[in-house]
Amino acid sequence: MDDSYLLISPCRNEAEFMVSTLESVVNQSVTPAKWIIVDDGSTDTTPEILQRYSDQYDFIQIVTRDNRGHRSVGPGVIEAFYAGLEVVDLNDYQFVCKLDLDLELPAGYFELLMQRMNNNPRIGTCSGKPYNQRGSSLVSEKRGDEMSVGMTKFYRTSCFQQIGGFVSEVMWDAIDCHRCRQLGWIACSWDDPELRFVHLRIMGSSQDSVYRGRMRHGFGQYFMGTGLIYMFVTSVYRMLHPPYIFGGMAMFWGYLESLIKQVPKYRDKQLRKFIRSYQWRCLLLGKSRATALLDNQQAAVWNQQARYGNDLRAS
Repeated sequence: MDDSYLLISPCRNEAEFMVSTLESVVNQSVTPAKWIIVDDGSTDTTPEILQRYSDQYDFIQIVTRDNRGHRSVGPGVIEAFYAGLEVVDLNDYQFVCKLDLDLELPAGYFELLMQRMNNNPRIGTCSGKPYNQRGSSLVSEKRGDEMSVGMTKFYRTSCFQQIGGFVSEVMWDAIDCHRCRQLGWIACSWDDPELRFVHLRIMGSSQDSVYRGRMRHGFGQYFMGTGLIYMFVTSVYRMLHPPYIFGGMAMFWGYLESLIKQVPKYRDKQLRKFIRSYQWRCLLLGKSRATALLDNQQAAVWNQQARYGNDLRAS
């Protein structure tokens, strides 16, 4: 199997941003073997733009879904992703990436990710870092090194299959990385200049408002099992970054509201326990040290899998 990679891009009404992403991908130093773009019922000029690019580039394939009447983040995005995955055989590709259409990527982005994954076979998922344009400056979205970011989830296909793919819920892009680490894989992102990309839409602002998005994020943290103290510390940290104060407050309220209502949590109790244990380590040791220690600890799980071919797929 060669180092071919598959891109799958769910989208809806992305005419404002998508040309930047389309141009970024078609001008990559290594272009994808296949790019499935799932139009999830767009009502703007998205279909016309997609048609123009698919006519020009034979590796682009469009999948069209019925209009659901609104943008649906979390579950809706994952449903659209799997609608794209259904039209290909994932085993034909070494790597798979869920890619949003509101990004500007550096030209060597995917080539460098594949090089780093080939250099370290334990890396299951990785990404660069997102930045927002604010005036004449680029400002980091402050994503942790222990996660691959949701707008460009680049996966080794074997790892993606072992974790059971994505969970159809808001916190899918954190649950997957915790599941990777639970099974011995490494999940990471790098802030190297050649892997920095521009996120043309502020995190969590794609539905209603950025504050609604932060409340949704708080619910997602509750759903995956995050502890109250860790959530409070995370929310305070987010108050120090745009949107200042109220963004972090909205996150914490989203969590508290879910806690008060006793909303059901993610069904995998072992993973929730694994996440809480890791979060306590982060509070006590700092995230970088806690992640390094856990990755070293989980190496035995990955080595056993590599040696004996144990089936670690999610049930």
